[in-house]
Amino acid sequence: MAPKPPDSVEGLRVAGNQSFRNGQYSEASALYSRALRMLRARGSSDPEEESVLFSNRAACHLKDGNCTDCIKDCTSSLALVPFGIKPLLRRATAYETLEKYPLAYVDYMTVLQIDCTVTSALEGINRMTRALKDSLGPEWRLKLPPIPSVPVSAQKRWDLENHKENAKTKSKETTSTKNKVPSGNIERAKVLKEEGNELVKKGNHKKAIEKYSESLSFSNLESATYTNRALCHLVLKQYKEAVRDCTDALKLDGKNVKAFYRRAQAYKALKDYKSSLADISSLLQIEPRNGPAQKLQQEVNQSLK
Repeated sequence: MAPKPPDSVEGLRVAGNQSFRNGQYSEASALYSRALRMLRARGSSDPEEESVLFSNRAACHLKDGNCTDCIKDCTSSLALVPFGIKPLLRRATAYETLEKYPLAYVDYMTVLQIDCTVTSALEGINRMTRALKDSLGPEWRLKLPPIPSVPVSAQKRWDLENHKENAKTKSKETTSTKNKVPSGNIERAKVLKEEGNELVKKGNHKKAIEKYSESLSFSNLESATYTNRALCHLVLKQYKEAVRDCTDALKLDGKNVKAFYRRAQAYKALKDYKSSLADISSLLQIEPRNGPAQKLQQEVNQSLK
């Protein structure tokens, strides 16, 4: 029997975080929702906890492609604790996905006022600038909604939170380094990945996914495990899952040709031809003579006609 969910707000949040890390986004969302209901029933005001729960649930919606609910939860989170970087970034990503580029630009720019070194916001601003120039013309800046001015207090709060997060990460890295050799996690992950590969050769893609997922629970540092699982998702027509795995692979290896190719295939199946062509273009910059990518590019272009 499965263990009963914890009975405290903090316990539900921690359980939700674990489900999220395991890729169980619907389950995580349900746990965050329970925590929010419990918090309200309790009657005591805890805006920071409530803000985090909304932001975390928004991340689940984003992973599941539910951009509308992601935006709602991020807005609720920011109403409780203004200028939170995580809900701003998540809302910006959702706006961008829905092609609401002016709103995405405002959120990315707000993040950069808080911390000008956030890479995802810098990259987002570059993408939005190109998109807005194309859609609104040379005077696109005049057509933007107002960008809020970030108070110094919000910047200081982020500096403090970032410092704590970095300290926590360093502590985890130290612990991980200490435990790496005796735990044998990496070796176990490799064995499970190979078992997954053998199952793929036999055509048992569903079972292979289980092996790759188990492998990633021991070590999530090998991009090939993600691209292999993505291949299984493609075969089983689980296209959104394939996109997620390829995206995770590219976070580890930004020039992973298989990840670009398989994500392009998944985007094509989802009829997101623009994203598919963008991935094919990135792939061909790495391998200009990649035959399968050139063929896929022709197929996608044909679908656009």
